[in-house]
Amino acid sequence: MMLSLRIHQQMLSYSYDLGIFEQVVRSYAEGHLPVSELRGPDYPVLGEHFSPILALLTPFYMLWPSPMLLLVAQALLIAISMVPLTFWARRALGDEAAAFIGVSYGLSWGIAAAVGFDFHEVAFAAPLLAFSLTALGENRSRAAVFWVLPLVLIKEDLGLMVAVIGIIIACRGERKLGFLTIAYGLGATALEMLVIMPALAPSDSYFHFSWLSSSGGNGPGDLLYRYTIGLITPQQKITTLLLLLSPTLFLALRSPLLWVALPTVLWRFASNLSSHWDTFGHYSLVLMPIVFAAFIDALRKRRARKGSVRRYAVGAAAICLLLLPHFPMWKIIQASTWRTDPRIAVAHSMMSQIPDGATVQTSNQLGPHLTGRTSVSLLGYFSSRPDPQWIMVDTWVTPDRRWPLNAFQEKSLLDNARARGYRTVDAREGFVLLSR
Repeated sequence: MMLSLRIHQQMLSYSYDLGIFEQVVRSYAEGHLPVSELRGPDYPVLGEHFSPILALLTPFYMLWPSPMLLLVAQALLIAISMVPLTFWARRALGDEAAAFIGVSYGLSWGIAAAVGFDFHEVAFAAPLLAFSLTALGENRSRAAVFWVLPLVLIKEDLGLMVAVIGIIIACRGERKLGFLTIAYGLGATALEMLVIMPALAPSDSYFHFSWLSSSGGNGPGDLLYRYTIGLITPQQKITTLLLLLSPTLFLALRSPLLWVALPTVLWRFASNLSSHWDTFGHYSLVLMPIVFAAFIDALRKRRARKGSVRRYAVGAAAICLLLLPHFPMWKIIQASTWRTDPRIAVAHSMMSQIPDGATVQTSNQLGPHLTGRTSVSLLGYFSSRPDPQWIMVDTWVTPDRRWPLNAFQEKSLLDNARARGYRTVDAREGFVLLSR
């Protein structure tokens, strides 16, 4: 929580995605279906990802209308997910092993990456999966199903995880409950992707199917490659897969609970969007409860056969600590994280000149500081509403954080805006504020 809030305070969070999610929750608080101006004028977000569970944040947002609420909520949801897994490990493996596993999970790289990159709806899935897989590991099938029923309200593809849980239950002999769970998961995903979302989306189709379709121009041949050899190439995919299993010293492979991760791993590796393949951002957050539940299940079976579990628990913690410096959570102990750049006060001073309710185009990092009280879109983004009342940019953004414009494009747009009648209201410390 401290790290996420600090990153936002340093103006290192992004309109894509923290600003978008605040616009979604703000829409619910204002009493209408969620739209995001950052995605496009009055863009219906439920047509892009089916995440109505975000409405649960509405009463809290009405009390604290800030993007920081979303960051706090994400941290709390992740913290809650630690509880069932740690207590299951304690019951099954003893206090010492449970302590190591709890620490390992909390420091695992999927969580360490997610908390350093804004807020995402999949944070709601972490505790639900943790409670469900704990129940499944303890042969409480009805409780396991109960906990995963809301997954279909978090993201449209998570119904496939529900279906896999149903398969595991059916294979254990509870066929009626298992088949009902399979039907629920598959039916919900099909309904959302093929009916609800196309009805809401501007394109009249499920946009993200394009990630999974042919991209090489070779039709069926390209698809065949991508869904066979393409699932393990390029090497980036193998690296991510190894990192997923390494915190458990690959012992998670001995548990059927690991199968629950398969749908997410498959669609990510089959995608033609390279950011889905690696360890960046939030994409692996939803996999961490599954991997560690499978780890506990495998250790439980090992202990039942009088095998040692201590070295596995200690090894898991050691690996998570070794990987941690490569992920954003490591910033929490770096001095630069806690130094305040004087430019931040300048930026807030300039933003205070923009009245509530105004239409604004901004740099990516400035957007989340305005989405709570103005209508924000990105300067230079192809779907942004034209001719905003205000434009504010940070011209000193480092190249690695520039998106969607490079410095030359940004300067050209500012010069063009001035030529069209925008006046410079303020310009300090690299920030430029224009008004129409």
